[in-house]
Amino acid sequence: MTKNYFDLSGQVAVVTGASTGLGVQMANALASQGANIVCLARRKELVDQNAAEIKKTYGVDAIGVACDITDTDRVEAAIKEVMDHFGRIDILINNAGTGAVAPAEQITDQQFNNELQIDLFGTFKMARAVVNAAMLKQGYGRIINIASMYGLVGNKIAPAAPYHAAKGGVVNLTRALAAEWGDKGITVNSICPGYFETPLTKETLDSEFFQNYARTMIPMARYGKEGELDTAAIFFASKESSYVNGVILPVDGGYTTM
Repeated sequence: MTKNYFDLSGQVAVVTGASTGLGVQMANALASQGANIVCLARRKELVDQNAAEIKKTYGVDAIGVACDITDTDRVEAAIKEVMDHFGRIDILINNAGTGAVAPAEQITDQQFNNELQIDLFGTFKMARAVVNAAMLKQGYGRIINIASMYGLVGNKIAPAAPYHAAKGGVVNLTRALAAEWGDKGITVNSICPGYFETPLTKETLDSEFFQNYARTMIPMARYGKEGELDTAAIFFASKESSYVNGVILPVDGGYTTM
């Protein structure tokens, strides 16, 4: 007798930052396991388009919801829209983020604050809203925060102090929420991606400069390919991963081993 440990049929997953890149990839990954999907991001036309494609491809229910995760009122309105449609939320992937790249001595207060508002405070606002609206009442939930390997280490190739600070905050916020909500049936874990190919990063990652850097700094000597983050998201989202809580998982080709 076989068992599908990663069956998500009938569950509802909200994925933030699901307009492009890794958010869309993870939304598709969860849909491939049967989850109904909410693509959430600021650009309504893109999330609607992505939701329609997911619905057509996987035969699950999928909707697009426009939301600025830095705005508490809009976050709560977006979650109400999801609850009105589905009546529950089982999985939240906090993927929305940004990145200010500049030497630390040139970073402005506005840049630093913007990074914290989106990557850190936005992650908290989404988790708080989903837990209050759905997960506490259900006695069940899976929250997956997308941090970064740069939330674990510094770097010399692309100075980004605000990004490091915000993603480091996401790492320890994950631990704090896991400790608070673990006995309520809600697990909170974090994925720390390394360099991954997206439409926005492909040109840079394919450059001779980066390829030389990768051979030196990444044990696998390459960047992450499309789909190589999916299994981590599915693992954390699974009902069967019920004793996995507060885990910080780098998916970085071994970058943080050195």
